[in-house]
Amino acid sequence: MPDTPWIPPEPRRVEILAFPRVQLLDVAGPLQVLATANELARAAGCPQPYAPRVVAPEAGGVAASAGLMLAADGPLPRSRPPDTLIVAGGPGVREVMTNPGVLRWLRQRAGRTRRAASVCTGAFLLAAAGLLDGRRATTHWRFCAELARRFPSVEVETDAIFVHDGSVWTSAGVTAGIDLALAFVEADLGRKAALAVARELVVFAKRPGGQAQFSVGLALGGSEEFDALHEWMTGNLHRGLTVPELAKFTGMSERSFLRHYRAATGTTPARAVERLRVEAAKSALADARRSVKDVARRCGFGSEETMRRSFIRMLRVSPRDYRERFPA
Repeated sequence: MPDTPWIPPEPRRVEILAFPRVQLLDVAGPLQVLATANELARAAGCPQPYAPRVVAPEAGGVAASAGLMLAADGPLPRSRPPDTLIVAGGPGVREVMTNPGVLRWLRQRAGRTRRAASVCTGAFLLAAAGLLDGRRATTHWRFCAELARRFPSVEVETDAIFVHDGSVWTSAGVTAGIDLALAFVEADLGRKAALAVARELVVFAKRPGGQAQFSVGLALGGSEEFDALHEWMTGNLHRGLTVPELAKFTGMSERSFLRHYRAATGTTPARAVERLRVEAAKSALADARRSVKDVARRCGFGSEETMRRSFIRMLRVSPRDYRERFPA
């Protein structure tokens, strides 16, 4: 581990909550990041920075959704709370959400930790415990609309790899848990330590949280009913793309179009247009020969300021900063 970081005398205790039919990588990804940070610290002659363990509602371990049995400490510990609490996701999250004992434990435990976090659909468990009320959060792109619908007090960010709001962190699907754990290592031990862990694991050196989870076109393409419309919108971003224009393309009345579109995609036509324009602008910004003003005009924003507001709203970063973070 280059430029040995400051490591506290006592390892930071980390608990990862697992449950029956948990997503295997939601547990193994963050766990391996922390274990690798420990290995590199020991190789550098330093004490290990983390003391991670997997916990579960019941004793005897849990079976992941992939069929592999995971050793886990159960029942849920009542001892001194950890520094960091990570809640995994997976198909079993819907059942564990109905367990009042687990929800009560989460509320009490998270309220006494330095940070609480979720991976993938683990955000539903945090939300059910009331830990995301009034906060920004994210989850797997496929379940963002459901999270927003079931928990209206949560401000769901559909594009983020991970979101940090106060002491609570949430991350997108599966491998985003690795990005989340690398962000913890960077916050705790420094950027060089996080890069060393990423190199050791042969993964991307911590994707920034604002990077898109998934192609907007593919995410909107969940309904064949509007596939042709989305293809046309993508090729005509320079147009106004107003509701009357879009409704006319589909052959529907404006009221019918708005109702059917929201039901099929989980978003409004205006938000879909904005997302498609932002995605197109992200690609165009990779060409350093194009000015930001020209990119804004080509992608239909009308002005550089309008594009800047959309980037800040959706990615939490300006177009110019995005170009610096993601050069071609």
